[in-house]
Amino acid sequence: MSIVGVAKLFVGKPVHPVGDDGRMALSDHLRELRARLLKSVLAVIIVGALSLVFFDQIYAFVFNPYEEAASKLPDGSTFATTNGPGAGLLLYFKLCGLAAIVLTSPYWLYQIWAFILPGLHARERKWTRIFAAIAGPLFFVGIALGYVTLPKGLEILIGFNPDGLTNLVEFDGYLSFFSRTLLVFGIAFEIPLFVVLLNLAGIVKGKTLGAYRPWIIVGVFIFAAIATPSADPFTMTLMAVPMVLLFFLSEVIARYNDRRRARKNPFAGLDPDEVSVL
Repeated sequence: MSIVGVAKLFVGKPVHPVGDDGRMALSDHLRELRARLLKSVLAVIIVGALSLVFFDQIYAFVFNPYEEAASKLPDGSTFATTNGPGAGLLLYFKLCGLAAIVLTSPYWLYQIWAFILPGLHARERKWTRIFAAIAGPLFFVGIALGYVTLPKGLEILIGFNPDGLTNLVEFDGYLSFFSRTLLVFGIAFEIPLFVVLLNLAGIVKGKTLGAYRPWIIVGVFIFAAIATPSADPFTMTLMAVPMVLLFFLSEVIARYNDRRRARKNPFAGLDPDEVSVL
């Protein structure tokens, strides 16, 4: 692919517009998907390369939760790399790759929504663009909360180490734990946003969310218990409580949207097979 072709991926207009009937051929969908993936991958590569300049700051950011947890525990935990002579080089790639994925999240989240947009009506596209703009900051909020909970989660897990034994923490294992925690928190904060989008598409009603609210709360806590890598009650609660609050907010938005829709079209919710009162 030429430099001009790469540039067109970022600044050019869609190559395969939607037809007059609102449909796209399967081949056009696949080409559109390829273009979106290339944009996201190139963005991650570029930001990852730039992140090499700030490697020391990124390493300190990743290492800080472990340092904070270890400072509150008696001696019995050691940090190490066990991947041989190339461990240091791999460390650069892994940390900068993780930083690139997190920093470019608003961009690749937008690409996901942009791929879905051609299949929606004009009014739905307007709302989806608004929520696509919210998705990035919401993802960052989830990551920030996950980062705050990491030291306590590590402290609880390392604290199970029996006296007289040294817990050798391999950096790859720690980085995997670190990445999963942050990404799980970030993705979890996107779920209520997805619920609102389903309501805007007419798939989920606000009343349905209210009817199943107790089960949703139980499901959120079960999800948090399974999804959090540390599996400790502290981290689980810090994930579940904000998710429940976001679900309450999504229910409020869904109910408001249902009332607004009912005012515009009072007969929209009627079953076509239902006998008229007239």
